Amino acid sequence: MYDVIVIGGGVVGGTILRALSAYKLRVCLLEKESDVCMGQSRANSGIVHAGFDAKEGTLKAKFNVLGNRMMYDYAEELGVPCKKCGSLVVAFSEEEETALHALMRRGAKNGVEELRIVCGEELFRMEPNLSREALAALWAPTGGIVSPYELTIAAIGNAMDNGAELLTEFEAVSIEKGEHFTVRSRDGRTVEGKLVINCAGPGAERVALAAGDGSLHIHGRRGEYLLLDRESGGYAARTLFFAPTEKGKGILVSPTADGNLILGPTADETAEEYPYTTARGLAEVSAKAKKMCPAVPLGSVITSFAGVRAYSETHDFVLCESEKAEGLFHCAGIESPGLTSAPAIAEYVVTEYVSKKLPLVKKEDFCGRRRTPFFRNLSPAEQNALIAEDPAFGRIVCRCERVTEGEIVRAIRENPPARTVDAVKRRTRAGMGRCQGGFCQPSVAEILARELGVPLEEVTKSGAGSELLKEAIR
Repeated sequence: MYDVIVIGGGVVGGTILRALSAYKLRVCLLEKESDVCMGQSRANSGIVHAGFDAKEGTLKAKFNVLGNRMMYDYAEELGVPCKKCGSLVVAFSEEEETALHALMRRGAKNGVEELRIVCGEELFRMEPNLSREALAALWAPTGGIVSPYELTIAAIGNAMDNGAELLTEFEAVSIEKGEHFTVRSRDGRTVEGKLVINCAGPGAERVALAAGDGSLHIHGRRGEYLLLDRESGGYAARTLFFAPTEKGKGILVSPTADGNLILGPTADETAEEYPYTTARGLAEVSAKAKKMCPAVPLGSVITSFAGVRAYSETHDFVLCESEKAEGLFHCAGIESPGLTSAPAIAEYVVTEYVSKKLPLVKKEDFCGRRRTPFFRNLSPAEQNALIAEDPAFGRIVCRCERVTEGEIVRAIRENPPARTVDAVKRRTRAGMGRCQGGFCQPSVAEILARELGVPLEEVTKSGAGSELLKEAIR
C-alpha cells in the first residue's frame, strides 16, 4: 500500500515525487512508457521564463514567478545544467513595441523584477546577430535556460535514491476508489494507494476518465523544433522571443543549457501525443528564425523534433482535487511556463494538499543533492582519478559528445535506470552530437545488451516495437 501514487513521469510528476520523498511516506511513480521524460518534458524549449507573459491573477502567473525564484538553486542542487542568461522579447513594429510596455506592466504586477525596455545600440550590443529591423525589446534578466530532460531525470532519480519507487510501462487504465485507490495497468498489474496525483500531461484527461471524472478537457498543440550544433551555441547569448500571441510565446531563438542553439516551436492543434515533424512546420521555424536573426546558421542544424504541449480549456493550470473521486488531485494543462513552475507546483501540492490528507514527517536522512557529472567537464586530474578507479571511463564511446563507456554503464545502473538507447542518450548525451548516433549507437546497444544480460536483438531504441535489430545472423 502506497501513501501517494503519482501518475506521469514528466517534470511535474518528477518534482512532486522528489518533494514527497523528503517525508516518511511510501510513494511511487507510474509511467506508461519504457522510461521517464518521454513526453512533453522531453520535447521542450528548456526556457526558465521570467513570468511577465502570464495574465495577472492566474495560476500560471503565480507559479511561474515562484518557480523562477526556485529554479536556479533547484537545478544546482540536482547537478543539472542551468544558466540565468536573461531573455529579450523583440518588437518589429510600433504595435509590437506598445505591446512590450503592456508586458512590462503585467510583469511588474506578477512580481517580476528588473524588467526594462532596451533599444538602439544597447540592444544590438547585447545581441549583435539580431535583425536591424528590431525596434526595441523587453529585457528580463531573471530569465534563463535549463535542460528539461536532465532536470526531470535528476528529480526522479533523487526521489528514488530517497526511497521512492518507479514502475514503467504502467499505463493506468482503471482507477477504482473504495477505502483506498486501486490503479490497474493495461497488462493487469495493480497498485494500491491512499492518494493519487494525476500528472499525465496530454494523457491527464484519460487518467481522470479512468477514475470516472469527466471534468478535465485537455487539448494539444504540436511544437516543431530545429536544433543546431554546438558550434552555433554562442550565436545568441540570450533567449530571443517574438511578441507573444494567444497561441503562445511563438518561435524563439535561444541557446540551450547544453551549449546548442534551438529554434522553435510552432503551435498547431493536434490530437496526437507523439507527433512527427512536418516540412511546413520546419520551414516556418526557419523563416521566423531568419526574421529574428537573418544570418542564423541553418547549415548547422543537426536534428529536428516535435512535441505536444497540453493545455486546458481555461488556458490556465488545473490544480485541484477531483470532485468525483476524493483523494485524486489533478495537475493538468501544465503548458508553458510549466517547466519553470514545476518546483513551485510540487511544493504547493505537498504543503497545501497532501499535508491536509496525510501526516507529514520529515526524513532525518533525506539527501536532496545529486551529482552525475559529465566526464568531459571534469578536470584532467579528476578524469585520471576516475579512470584509475574504473578503466571504462577511459574508453570514449560517443566522440561528438566525448561520452565514455563508464558513463553509459553508470546510467544503466543508477536511478532511474536506463534500459534503451534513447534513455542512455537522455542521461549521457551519447548520440546527441553532430552525427546523431551514427557512430556510437551500435556500441551503446552492445553495452546495454551486456549490462542487461539480454541478446542484442532485444535492445530497443525507445521501448517495445523499436528493436534495433530484427534478428541475429549466426
